[in-house]
Amino acid sequence: MEPIELVRYRRALKRKNYSAHTVKTYVNILDHFVRWLTVRLSEVTRKEIGAYVDHLLRKRRTPKTITCHLQTIRLFFDYLTNEEGRSMVNPVTRISLRLPKPLPRHLKDDQVARLFGVIRDPRDRAMFMLMLRCGLRVQEVAELTTDAVEYGRRQIFVFHGKGLRIGSSI
Repeated sequence: MEPIELVRYRRALKRKNYSAHTVKTYVNILDHFVRWLTVRLSEVTRKEIGAYVDHLLRKRRTPKTITCHLQTIRLFFDYLTNEEGRSMVNPVTRISLRLPKPLPRHLKDDQVARLFGVIRDPRDRAMFMLMLRCGLRVQEVAELTTDAVEYGRRQIFVFHGKGLRIGSSI
């Protein structure tokens, strides 16, 4: 059986015209949270929220999923204080996980061909080739000098690269 707060929250979300999928997801997350709790909603503190995050980590949930849970719970507590008139402090303030930054996506062969099809200047083509073939960043290419190129060894030396990279093969 759902706590009455969740039933009223579901109605409030529907009144605000949230999609059926969003309402179902929010209520499912909150139901999971409420069933996990060992204290009443009015007694939830940052300590319980931290323990809940640990619980989700043990269940191997991703940081993005955990952040979604935290945001849903934070919105629920905002609802309880603002719309239900409960005098409580929202325990989910400034609690989040560091989300990993996704790796940059690479260009497909046809995209590279289209890119080089519009680059006319030989200097610009050389810069893009260095970035694509050697994995250099824009700033690293911009700071290159002719002294950094060793033609005999087919190497370019990047002096101020990220991660203290010293050389890159051509």
